[in-house]
Amino acid sequence: MTFEACIGNIRARTGKDPRDFYPAAPAWRRRLGLVLSSLAILFFLLDAAGKLLQVEPVMKGTVELGWPVSAVVPLGVLLLVGAVLYALRRTAVLGAIYLTGFLGGAIATHYRIGSPLFSHVLFGAYVAAIMWSGLVLRFPQLLMVLLPPARGR
Repeated sequence: MTFEACIGNIRARTGKDPRDFYPAAPAWRRRLGLVLSSLAILFFLLDAAGKLLQVEPVMKGTVELGWPVSAVVPLGVLLLVGAVLYALRRTAVLGAIYLTGFLGGAIATHYRIGSPLFSHVLFGAYVAAIMWSGLVLRFPQLLMVLLPPARGR
């Protein structure tokens, strides 16, 4: 089902255009979203670069997490693909979904080896929250998909 078909279905049920429920974001909100998204992109690019360039601390940390050395470069490529998808406007949502899965794997890896909860295990959740917050602040229409409209409208 296309986006326009979804809008048509909501319009038929409620008699209102669903885009009216979530007006365009003010300029400050878009700017804050860009800052948060840029921080997430920078983090992913730096992490991918460390893996692709096989920087010694990155290699050591990856091995300590239980990953073989041979997995470092493929992980860097996967992370770079996700960062590029998230950075491009047309594929930002796909990139966010992709990177959320990637971060879920990082959470599982840290949990498996018994890392500290708030500083290591949940770090992926913090990054995901920043990434999704930036996306929703930039594109408030995402709320139409993520949250149902209020009943009273």
